[in-house]
Amino acid sequence: MVGPERLGRFSEQGVTERAALDALLDSQWAGVLSTVVEGKPLAVPMLYARVGDAVILHGSTGAGALRHVAAGSPAVLTVFALDALVVAPTTFESSVNYRSATIRGSLQVSRQKTATLDLFSERLLPGRTSEVRASSAKELAASLAMTLAIEPDNWLLKVADDWPTTPEESDASPDVWSGLVPLRTVLEPAVPAPWAEHLAIPESVRRLTEPPTSS
Repeated sequence: MVGPERLGRFSEQGVTERAALDALLDSQWAGVLSTVVEGKPLAVPMLYARVGDAVILHGSTGAGALRHVAAGSPAVLTVFALDALVVAPTTFESSVNYRSATIRGSLQVSRQKTATLDLFSERLLPGRTSEVRASSAKELAASLAMTLAIEPDNWLLKVADDWPTTPEESDASPDVWSGLVPLRTVLEPAVPAPWAEHLAIPESVRRLTEPPTSS
């Protein structure tokens, strides 16, 4: 049966469950799109949004690397989440817990640009498209909307989620502290722009930044 790509080294960190890939992609907003243009490697940090079996990527028509992949050049999207600093009994054994994914393939330019860009916006900030005007023809002309398919055999997911090595395994003193320092990204309360201080925070932003109230 065809499945996701397999790891060479540290194969025990490879994860093949599609649900785990979706969970990582849905927990992050940014990735790095890499390709090769005329023999030169290029990497472009980008916002993305997963919708079903595809990742939507949005950029400017003026970006050379994006025009290149839009024309069919193979590319790879990398998404990475840092979850904890692993403090081991030695610096050699110290590490991090993380989740990383790569998705390889050729991007497809969306023929339904407006709908695709609206989907992109709704994944990042649900409800915002109903609070603002529609994109203008000029804005749409300056925008690229592309999709990268998630197929059974074009992705690789790696997860490191371990305690540090023991003092015995590290040949270290048992009196040296070791453990984890968890890391997380949180959404802080919204800060209005100077020209919007008199306006109420919209529903889309409030849902994103404020904890739900119990009924």
